[in-house]
Amino acid sequence: MLKKIIAQKLGLKEQYVENTIELLRDGATIPFISRYRKEATGGMNDVEVAAVANELDALTELQRRRDFILQSIEAQGKLSDELQQRIEACWDANTLEDIYLPYKQKRRTRAQVAREAGLEPLANIIQAQNGAPIQKIATRYLNPDKGIGTPEQALQGAQDIIAERVSENERARQSLRFTFAHHAVIASHVIKGKEPEGQNFRDYFDWKEPLSRCSSHRLLAMRRGEAEGILRVSISVDDEQAIE
Repeated sequence: MLKKIIAQKLGLKEQYVENTIELLRDGATIPFISRYRKEATGGMNDVEVAAVANELDALTELQRRRDFILQSIEAQGKLSDELQQRIEACWDANTLEDIYLPYKQKRRTRAQVAREAGLEPLANIIQAQNGAPIQKIATRYLNPDKGIGTPEQALQGAQDIIAERVSENERARQSLRFTFAHHAVIASHVIKGKEPEGQNFRDYFDWKEPLSRCSSHRLLAMRRGEAEGILRVSISVDDEQAIE
């Protein structure tokens, strides 16, 4: 499976990728493989061999992470056949972490406190968005012993539960990644008073463009200016579009 994924991603022949993986696992170095094993690699140069090595390392680490996630969810008694198949078929690190997030052991959160106070049914009512009189309904969920003494506190707890649900929702996370990938804007501004010493970055004193069109050299220049304390750099999307 690894050879097939790497071959497809790098546009190389699967047999040559397999041979290269075997050589790497036998301890051969990248310069040695590219110079003296051309018949096995189909003439790959050192850049291509290095790319195979990098992908192999990344996928090997992904396999380890996947095994850990399977063991962790199984230990919780929540590993269904369908979930196991999804995890075993996943070869994208971000997607794998999205799948795992609802099962990930975490510190006690505000949402957990709200659940313990009995506010999950109120969160369900709010999230249903069916026009129910929420303020009035919230009075049914007061629990002074748990710190919920007012409707406002009940509503805040319910919102904490909904916020955690959304943040752990795989579809929501993928949708937001798509929004940033296609619609994000990168902007940089000079920090007030830094103009004299930041003349090397004057092109970016007031700069804005779509992130998808930002060249690598411009991105590196802005990040360098940020690291040197000359620029403030932000990457953002339209809030309304993201919320929708």
